[in-house]
Amino acid sequence: MQILLDRIRKDGVVKAGNVLKVDRFLNHQMDIGLFKEIGKEFKRRFEGTEINKILTIEASGIGIACIVAEYFDVPVVFAKKTKTKNIAGDVYTTKVESFTHGTVYDIIVSKEFLGEGDKVLVIDDFLANGKALEGLTALIKDSGAELAGAGIVIEKGFQEGGKRIRENGIRLESLAIVDSMDDKTGEIVFRNE
Repeated sequence: MQILLDRIRKDGVVKAGNVLKVDRFLNHQMDIGLFKEIGKEFKRRFEGTEINKILTIEASGIGIACIVAEYFDVPVVFAKKTKTKNIAGDVYTTKVESFTHGTVYDIIVSKEFLGEGDKVLVIDDFLANGKALEGLTALIKDSGAELAGAGIVIEKGFQEGGKRIRENGIRLESLAIVDSMDDKTGEIVFRNE
C-alpha cells in the first residue's frame, strides 16, 4: 500500500530500541483520509471472508478499527486494559506483554460482546513481538468465536511476532512490513518494495 509506505517515510520517526513513532498520523494524531484508504485495503484483502465483528485492543487500534468496520458494516469490540464499573458481569481475560510500554497487563472483553457464532477480524496498528495479537486470539478462542484473520497496519518484520503468528496458521495481512530501520539515519526499508 504505497500511500502508507510514503507516509511512514515522510512522517515516521525511527528511535533507538527499534521504536517507530507514527504518532503524527496513526496513533496519536489520526489522519482519517489515510484511515479510509486503510479500511478499503483491508476490505479488499478480506473480501469474501465471513466477518461479523472486529476486535482490537485499546487504545491505538480503536480509531483504525472503527474506520475498517465501516467498510465491513460490523461492530467493533475493543479489549480494555483495565476493568471498570462499566463492564458488568462475566468477562474473558488474558495477560498481554506490551513491546512499546515494556509492561504486562490484563486485557478484558465482556462475554456479552464476544461468543459462539462470531466471526472475528482482529485489527491493530502495530505487530512487533505478537503478544497483543496472541492475547486477542486467546480471548477469541476462550469465547468460542472464530478468528477470521488479522489485519495489521505496520508489522516489524525483523521481529518474531509475524513469523510466529503465521506459523500458527493465522491469516495475517500486514499493509506495511518494515524489514529494517536505522535510528541514526532514519532509513526505513520495507519488504517487497
